[in-house]
Amino acid sequence: MREVPEMPEVPEMPEVPGTAQGRAGRVPFQVVEVTGPSMVPTLHHGDWLLVQYGARVRPGDVVILRHPFQQDLLVVKRAAERRRGGWWVLADNTFAGGDSTDYGTVPEELVLATARVRYRPLKKGQRSVLGVVAWAVSALRPVSAARSVSRRFRAR
Repeated sequence: MREVPEMPEVPEMPEVPGTAQGRAGRVPFQVVEVTGPSMVPTLHHGDWLLVQYGARVRPGDVVILRHPFQQDLLVVKRAAERRRGGWWVLADNTFAGGDSTDYGTVPEELVLATARVRYRPLKKGQRSVLGVVAWAVSALRPVSAARSVSRRFRAR
């Protein structure tokens, strides 16, 4: 899956064949690609995320959401805190922008999924033994608030 600048592109939740419309028939997990720098250092351009639709969102979670003003644009941000009217979301890269400091609180219904696992693909030309070992150690990691250096960021 490709994404629009800054975020992973997440299509509508796919339906499981042969099931009725509605939440029970939806696939709860999907893999999406991250593009753009807004979540550096937690996520990098080209990373892949395993996301879970309909999961309970907690402060600190990395979430996939529809942009409040451009709902065909899907973005990945960190849910900083719940406020009246929805979630205050922040980019881990404060210089990238495009978060609640620009568009305010995101309504609950626009938060689609929670990121569970990050996979960082092997870079082209990364062939040295040391490079491949370093990649293997860091390629697959859970995405959680507890493991992120960005817990220090606060809502403004």
